[in-house]
Formats: sequence, C-alpha cells, structure tokens
Amino acid sequence: MTERIPGDIGAESKDFGRGGLIRLSEFRLLWAAYAQSVLGDQLARVALSLLVFERTESAGWTAATYALTTLPALLSGVLLTGLADRFPRRTVMVGCDLVRAVLVGLMALPGTPLPLLAGLLVLAQLCEAPFGASQGALMPAVLGDRLYERGQRVIVITHQAGQLVGFAAGGVLVVWLGSHLSLGLNAATFLISAVLIRLGVKARPVDAEAGARPQRMHLQVRSAAALIWSDPRLRSLVALGWLAGFIVLPEGLAAPFAEEAGGSAASVGLLLAAHPAGMVLGAALLGRAAVGAERRRRLLGPLAVGANLPLLVYWAGPGVAVALLVLLVSGICSAYQITAGATFVMLTPAGQRGQALGLARSGLTAMQGIGVAAGGLVTELSGSSARTIGGAGLVGTVCAVVVAVAWARARETSTGTIPLSA
Repeated sequence: MTERIPGDIGAESKDFGRGGLIRLSEFRLLWAAYAQSVLGDQLARVALSLLVFERTESAGWTAATYALTTLPALLSGVLLTGLADRFPRRTVMVGCDLVRAVLVGLMALPGTPLPLLAGLLVLAQLCEAPFGASQGALMPAVLGDRLYERGQRVIVITHQAGQLVGFAAGGVLVVWLGSHLSLGLNAATFLISAVLIRLGVKARPVDAEAGARPQRMHLQVRSAAALIWSDPRLRSLVALGWLAGFIVLPEGLAAPFAEEAGGSAASVGLLLAAHPAGMVLGAALLGRAAVGAERRRRLLGPLAVGANLPLLVYWAGPGVAVALLVLLVSGICSAYQITAGATFVMLTPAGQRGQALGLARSGLTAMQGIGVAAGGLVTELSGSSARTIGGAGLVGTVCAVVVAVAWARARETSTGTIPLSA
C-alpha cells in the first residue's frame, strides 16, 4: 500500500494558485532574508579567498580557508541542530544571525590576524547548521502541507541562482569593493536577516512533544538517528540525498578537467555554473502543475539514476562543450533533491524535525567532502580527472539504482504515516 502524506491533495486550492507564496507575508520575508544572505555569503567566500591569498601568496592556505566555510557545518549539524527543537525556532534563527553579524563584522576589520580570522570564520560557520535546521523545521508551519514543497523549491532555486550570480559577479564586486568592505556587507546581510525574521515571522512555542523528550544532547541525537533508521522511507530519502556525494565530483575537479580537456580558464566558471543552472531548470519543470506531488515522489528513484548516469560520458574524454551538456542534464535530474528533502521533513514528527534534518544535512556535507577528497586522490593516482568523474558516475549509478529500489519498496509496503504538525 502506497503511503499517503497528510494534507497531500492532488490539486491545490485556487486560493493558493500562481503567486500564492508571495502573498504570504511570513514566507515573503523569510525568502527575502535568505536571498540577500546567499548573495552576501558568495561575496564573502570570494573576498576571503582573495584576502588570504594576498597575505600569504599560498594556494594551500587559500584552499584551507575556503574549506573552513563548509567543514564546521558538519560538526554543528550533529551537535547544535537540536537547538531547533529545544527552543523557539524564530529565536534560534535570529540569535544565529546576530552572532554571525558580529563575528563577520570583526573579520571585516582591517589588519585582523589570519589565525584570528580563521577562528572567527569557524565560529560563524558553526551557526549555519542550527539556523538551517530551524528554517527547514519552521517552513511547514509557515506554509502548511500543500505549499511546503513549492516553498522549498523556491528556496533551492534562490540558492542555485545565488551561486550563479556569485560565480558571474563575485570576483568583480570584490575587486571593486575590496575584501574588507565585502566582508562588511556580508555582516550587514546577517543583521538585515535577523531584523526581517524578528519582525516578520510569528513567535511559535516549542513543540509539546519536543519538551516531553530527554533534552541531553547525546540522547537527542540518538533519538533522531533511531527515528531515521527505524523508518524505511526516511532511510531511503536520506540515502537519495547523500547520492550528491557522487554528483558533486565534477565541481571539485572542474579546474583540472578544464586543463585536461584543453579549455581556457574561463571554462572553469562555465563548468561550475552548468550544474546549478540545470537544477534551476529541473526545479521549474518538476514544479509545473501537471506534475503532481505523488508523481514527483514516484520519480525520485529514476531521477536519482538520471543525475548520475550522464557522468559516464566522461569516460570518453569529452571536450568542455559536451561536459557542459552532461552537467546540465545531471543538474536537471538533480532537482529530485527538492522533493526528497521536502518529503523527509513532512514525514518527520514536528518535534524532531530540527535534529533529524541536521543529521541528514551533516551526512550530506560529509558525503560531498568525502566524494571530492576521494576524487582528488584518485585523480592524483590515475592522472585523469575525466576518468575519475566517469568512475564516480558508474559507482553513483549503481548506488542510485539500489536506493531507488529501496525507496519504491518502502513506499509500497508502508501502511502508516508519520503525523505532520503544521
């Protein structure tokens, strides 16, 4: 028997037709806060890279600093996302934004020593996971069952579009504004976000079921992990998300592949932008009214396979143009991640959404890091980034088929639902 997610009705009410999301003031302000923060983050990443390289003239230190913009989220995803279930989620989001505004503001001060700069960066990035978990857990309450996935699609498109803008204009803006002023602008985006969320989002109490559970951190993490493992649907959805560890490899090897394929330095930016562009297009295609929510869930497995399968073309040593097409197709299919993530949240009890979402996202971060690191090592040994990406496509396709079968079985054999409070 196929599961039915509460509130999943085939056609949305006319009251929630085209433009319905933008009429919801809470979502509108959450989106505005997120959009300008994404642009600020992209600007800050470029600014930090240039600032560190200017001071050290070391590619190694520059790469290490860039890694510090992502790695702390792995630790905080396990240890700090439980804050989203223990305290009011609006409070957690505002608090994280204010802390980041102060820390990044200190980073923007001229003459800040590099060790202190790195320490401030780590502390600022530790706030990312509890903020993201609180936002993800809050969205069903803001949008309700029917509009939640549509809202997540808008958020993902905003993130991908922000990356595209960052790749296209980040370097130019940093050169124009300077590294310190760019970091100052990033600090200002966090402050603006805090104000928008505080003034525009309703105060909601902690979920009653969260208050009834043990509050010790290790028990909270264990409880969320047990929840995911005990439900085959949640296990399969997490696995579908973690397949991104294979799909991210072309991004990590974009520079060496461009050189191997005889492309110019400008082609690296195009290779980095192709997958996000495809994901934006895929999100738009899957979001059409003709593609219902139930059909999108049935397509999760095939699309996961489709996101990995095109990478096999890299075995043939394609040129940059063919690689761009491959990455575009892979990105279109990768839009399944939106439905997978939204379904995971809807199937998770409201009182555990923050911690469960944090664990899933931490695993995703780890898989992406492991994938890029392993790909770099294999490329060093094999001497070919193209064949390394092709090999990742082969392994990823096999894993995607296995996970797709598991997801189909979980849907067909599930007889109960996990209640949704929204």
